[in-house]
Amino acid sequence: MRKRFTTELTLGQTLIKDIKIDPKSKNALDHLVVALKELYCNPEYNEKIFSIIEKYLSKADRNNGRPGMNLWTIFVLAQVRLCLNYSYCMLHNSANNHLLLRQLLGIDFVFNEEPYVFEYQNIYDNVSKLSDEMLKEINDVIVEFGHKEVFKKKESTALHLKTDSFVLESNVHFPTDYNLLWDCMRKSIDTVEKFIIKYPYLRFGWRKIKSWRFDIKNSMREVGKISKSSGKNKEKRLHDATKLYLKKIKLLLEKINKEKENFPLSDTVDVAIIIELERYISLAIKHIDLVERRILKGETIPQAEKMMSIFETYTEWVAKGKSRPPVELGKMVSITSDQYDLILYHIIMDKEQDRDIVIKIADKMLSKYKKIDSHSFDKGHWSAENRDLLALEIPRVILPKLGKLNAKEKELESSKIFKRLKNKHSAVESNINELEHRGLDRCPDRGYHHFKAYVALGVCAYNLKKIGKKILENQLKELLSVKAA
Repeated sequence: MRKRFTTELTLGQTLIKDIKIDPKSKNALDHLVVALKELYCNPEYNEKIFSIIEKYLSKADRNNGRPGMNLWTIFVLAQVRLCLNYSYCMLHNSANNHLLLRQLLGIDFVFNEEPYVFEYQNIYDNVSKLSDEMLKEINDVIVEFGHKEVFKKKESTALHLKTDSFVLESNVHFPTDYNLLWDCMRKSIDTVEKFIIKYPYLRFGWRKIKSWRFDIKNSMREVGKISKSSGKNKEKRLHDATKLYLKKIKLLLEKINKEKENFPLSDTVDVAIIIELERYISLAIKHIDLVERRILKGETIPQAEKMMSIFETYTEWVAKGKSRPPVELGKMVSITSDQYDLILYHIIMDKEQDRDIVIKIADKMLSKYKKIDSHSFDKGHWSAENRDLLALEIPRVILPKLGKLNAKEKELESSKIFKRLKNKHSAVESNINELEHRGLDRCPDRGYHHFKAYVALGVCAYNLKKIGKKILENQLKELLSVKAA
């Protein structure tokens, strides 16, 4: 069972409401702590946040089982990780040694006892439980808190929205068909070794398994070395090296297919390993075909047949027309922010272009926020259909045309209001830049489920930092006004 927060107070412990932060602080952690403190001390939003977390994390009977890490600790550590762009190792160190963070967690001091120490695995297992759906709901609460309690947005105040996209890279190496083939083979060897470790008698038929790994890896490196170089008879040398590489792989696949019939299936773990092995074998066969067609037969492989990774299979090859970097490997993420620089909505694009998601974003925004005065985009979002549909619901649509303008369009885009709002659109680039500094430049987590959660967590941490910064600015103004009086 999980508790929301450990309510037992001890002698010398600092209450969360009594945590002091210097209003002049420029530190990101201080901004985050201030925002989390205000959320925790506000009964209305405290209840909303904990209700959402409980809905997703407390599926088991709360009256049974041993206590796990409390919900407040999980939420705080997750936000700290993305706000400061920490690895789990750095988060583990801070959770055990950073006084301000431990005060926020409610474990800064326990009289006459050893200080509480977090285990690395405990932090990893709990923080990684937060899901994309949960964090999107939490972000809505954070934005509502920011609008009403911090920026003091009135109900009658209309929103001015800005939408743009960026690429969040996944944790993959640069893909080529021959090194992806090597990935398939090394993982096939790894799965065979799992059986050998569990059932030592199988070692008799696999005494040369290390030699197989060594030879195939060297052959792959030779193919890569030749393909990147130049010189006399490069094509012939590349063909010969590729044939040798494929020959060794086919021999190993033949051996694995022959021997796997003898692998025992005594429990579900064995079945899972066999399924994993079959997957890597099928991917290896696919990439053997790609290598043969591209290098030996000189074919051009269609983009639809290529894979960017055999592990992070959701990864896309994204070319946004930039000079540096010309290509990024990951997923495009679109964000929509308002005039307070809070991110109201984000969406991960699945093989979509900017223009494909405009109506989807507008529908979401119009369903959540009734008063939207303007919504700006860049030229990548342009289509006549998008412009006409948006204009039905939003008074000012800033959607520059991609291509030559007619007289009416030229007049529209030359107007003062259009130019003013178009110039303000660049603020979303600043929002994206800060998001990337918060950790949304490259996702270190594995799997698409964790990729989506990582994006949502980054958006939440960004919004909390913005809110905390505004709270400190308000406190500093009050302090200066008191001194002036």
